[in-house]
Amino acid sequence: MDRQRQGQQGFTLIEIIAVIVLLGVLAAVLVPKFTNLTTDAKVAALQQAIAEGQSRVNAAAAKYILANGKVPTEVGDLDANILDTDAGDYTLGFADTTVNGLVGAEITATDKESNETTGFAPFPKGD
Repeated sequence: MDRQRQGQQGFTLIEIIAVIVLLGVLAAVLVPKFTNLTTDAKVAALQQAIAEGQSRVNAAAAKYILANGKVPTEVGDLDANILDTDAGDYTLGFADTTVNGLVGAEITATDKESNETTGFAPFPKGD
């Protein structure tokens, strides 16, 4: 019987348990880090969508000033084609607002999971 065992190869139960415990520890450490990376990426993407909305408001305001010789006073004055609501994975919304005495556009970026954030793009001051 000893000769038969010498030819067999394999892992002992203790070795298998040690590997399983090690994999469990690694998973417990790494999974939260990857979860945080996903959250950070979503926040960065929302911020980028707001920045894109601000750029669109600035471009539309510049076009309005060049065409009319005065600054816009509301979002309705701006070119709707420039204020496109499609921003890839996000939908942009534009509304009139005043912040600290500055008239401008409030920009809302909403993703497919209904997470949203807002930003502000002031209109240029008139002379």
